[in-house]
Amino acid sequence: MKTVVIIGSGFAGLSAACFMAKAGWQVTVLEKQPMPGGRARQLQAEGFTFDMGPSWYWMPGVFERFFNCFGKKVADYYQLDRLDPSYRIYWPNSCMDIPADYNSLEKLFEDIEIGSGIMLDKFMKEAQYKYEVGINKLVHKPGQSITEFADVDLIKGLFNLDVFTSMKAHIGKYFKNKQLQQLLEFPVLFLGALPEKTPALYSLMNYADIKLGTWYPQGGMYKIVLGMHQLATELGVTFHFNHNVVKIDIEAGVAKKVVAETVNSHQQIINTTFETDVVVGGADYHFIESKLLPLESRSYTDKYWNKRVMAPSGLLYYVGLNKKLKNILHHTLFFDVSFDEHGKEIYTTPQWPTNPLFYVSATSVSDNSVAPEGCENLFFLIPVASGLQNDTEEVRDKYFTAVIKRYEDKIGQSVKDAIIYKKSYSVSNFIEDYNAFKGNAYGLANTLMQTAVLKPACRSKKVTNLFYTGQLTVPGPGVPPSLISGEVVAKEILKQF
Repeated sequence: MKTVVIIGSGFAGLSAACFMAKAGWQVTVLEKQPMPGGRARQLQAEGFTFDMGPSWYWMPGVFERFFNCFGKKVADYYQLDRLDPSYRIYWPNSCMDIPADYNSLEKLFEDIEIGSGIMLDKFMKEAQYKYEVGINKLVHKPGQSITEFADVDLIKGLFNLDVFTSMKAHIGKYFKNKQLQQLLEFPVLFLGALPEKTPALYSLMNYADIKLGTWYPQGGMYKIVLGMHQLATELGVTFHFNHNVVKIDIEAGVAKKVVAETVNSHQQIINTTFETDVVVGGADYHFIESKLLPLESRSYTDKYWNKRVMAPSGLLYYVGLNKKLKNILHHTLFFDVSFDEHGKEIYTTPQWPTNPLFYVSATSVSDNSVAPEGCENLFFLIPVASGLQNDTEEVRDKYFTAVIKRYEDKIGQSVKDAIIYKKSYSVSNFIEDYNAFKGNAYGLANTLMQTAVLKPACRSKKVTNLFYTGQLTVPGPGVPPSLISGEVVAKEILKQF
């Protein structure tokens, strides 16, 4: 039986493990943390249960398709509920709830800008085309050669895909109202580039948001991880947790062994060696290249990596309250300060933000299991530039005080005096826990020059049996793309071996 060692058990690693096991391979997954999930780990403390990373469930069809590939369905592993309203946005002087019902949203647009309801229809029709082509064709390409894109439909539709127009310009063609523009631009901030730098192809995200909806798996996003881990185990995958990979042994351009460190009960470091036919890097691509491989086996130079445009990192807070808040939603975006200024401080002149946008997830609004009775579970996220220095407790406390004050002002209730649990997480933690390049949270920015074949390749150029999956390679950042990334890399391995 052929063997594969997968480094990392995030969504991409779990996906690759399932597809390789289904193909009859003996699969071993090595994970640094004590549990599966990578950035989508779970934090349990003082009766609260927090999803540590992803909190938006978009593109439900991608998850359904994943489980269907193994004769299963999402409902076998977790219960999904559609959120309505999908989310709330606070502007400087107003607030807007985004209804799940499309006709209600059209009316909302029309009330804000006359004629924009019809324009939304036109915009969504284009976005749907991009979504269908993007999800069915583009994201499943391994990005190994430009010839993969020699597809009649793709070539015919190239201009319809708006690859050479920016999101900002594209949205501006349809809507003049600043709030409507920002509402439609917000999904790409999490893809890792300013709307003016992101190809308008990514209006497919607006289709995902508005038409396909915002969902929540009861029990939290970690339910997806548990489902995938259970499926992988049923398929025969072996998991080794608390195994920190320190080296990949290369002989004549072939990866022969993976070496991982573990700590025994006497706190001694033990090295364990795993022999293998193929290695899949589901951990941070840059880390694997620069720390686990000898210099001559690396596909990319330090100069190459330092020129990559990274998606943001995040300054996160996991907060438990000893009371319930009134009239809050599951997802809330705070766009009550300058969109443009904060964007520049992430991408143009990277620095700790002067006056940041932020996001709050209150899972306890939709789920009684994530907080003690009568309590509230809050997750705050401030997008910040990757690579920031001076990530100190003092800096974190300063921002926490500022966002809590703005949160209290907008919801009209006291919050700070009800906090009974708080943990912060930022750039240095992403580096320490996930070996994340520059402490990024989301991977590589989806700019035109970092799309498809222009991303770091899913197959090593120097080591014949070393492959990569996850947010630094194809198709890109986000949970659905990570599931697809695992499938794409598995297919590439099976083609070669």
